[in-house]
Amino acid sequence: MIDTIIHGNSIEVLKSFPDEYAHAIISDIPYGIGYDEWDVLHNNTNSALGGSSVAQIKGGAVFKRRGKPLNGWSAADKKIPLEYQEWCASWAGEWLRILKPGSSCFVFAGRRFAHRCIVALEDAGFTFKDMLAWKKNTAPHRAQRISEIYKRRGDIEQSKKWQGWRVANLRPIFEPILWFQKPYKTGGTIADNVLEYSVGAWNEESLSKYCTKETEGVGYSNVLSVPYEKIDHGLHETQKPLKLMECLVSLVTKENSIIVDPFAGSGTTCLASKRLNRHYIGIEINGDYVQIARKRILEDVVQLQLGIL
Repeated sequence: MIDTIIHGNSIEVLKSFPDEYAHAIISDIPYGIGYDEWDVLHNNTNSALGGSSVAQIKGGAVFKRRGKPLNGWSAADKKIPLEYQEWCASWAGEWLRILKPGSSCFVFAGRRFAHRCIVALEDAGFTFKDMLAWKKNTAPHRAQRISEIYKRRGDIEQSKKWQGWRVANLRPIFEPILWFQKPYKTGGTIADNVLEYSVGAWNEESLSKYCTKETEGVGYSNVLSVPYEKIDHGLHETQKPLKLMECLVSLVTKENSIIVDPFAGSGTTCLASKRLNRHYIGIEINGDYVQIARKRILEDVVQLQLGIL
């Protein structure tokens, strides 16, 4: 079953996994913010969701879908955060079950609903260890000048009054990475757990290899500065840097460990695991992405054999 990309719904597929099987789960899960069809996880009653405004059409493909204002468009929209938490709860217990005691679980869950994911996994039995900040080298920005809104309305007085003010969010230059840990067994210590299961500690050399120091003199921290590179684009809408996933894999596992990614996407976590001599199991519900991930890993194997990598 190892070293494979499985086509299926991970909520169902994971039920066939043995207890205490994997050394880590590392996954970029859907954020529940309506980024694309696969990211709509609530009981949507808003017929406008997924459409495009004139500004979005003119602005290109970065933000091609109409989202929802943070205050919601209807009473049903107010339930979106809770419904996202309930969705996380639907698989959190299986994640806990298949991990070895002391194992780490890294989750990319987005800034808006990260707290809901935390609650769901804590309720399932995980310990919330830390929130890492992945500092990106680039990020799109959609904060509109409110003065321009008034100008289009013909209200020149208010346009001048509100110069320099914007609506929407600040530039999202970081993304949270939620770090959970399955509790180690009672009656022992974390040091005992490391000896028995080979998990529970973290490797500082991983940070020095992949991350840029944020502040001189304080060592490496929970801010991970890993930039996008040319190879980190074009396979998935929310593709993460390969070196970032290599950093996380090597931070909490040793060689020959089993890494599971229940939302594998284009296979970045699996490829990172393979490159670092770990075993991987990716699960992806979208058949197109399954083929992309399998092809990506196969091409990487061929390039390695040819000495290109």
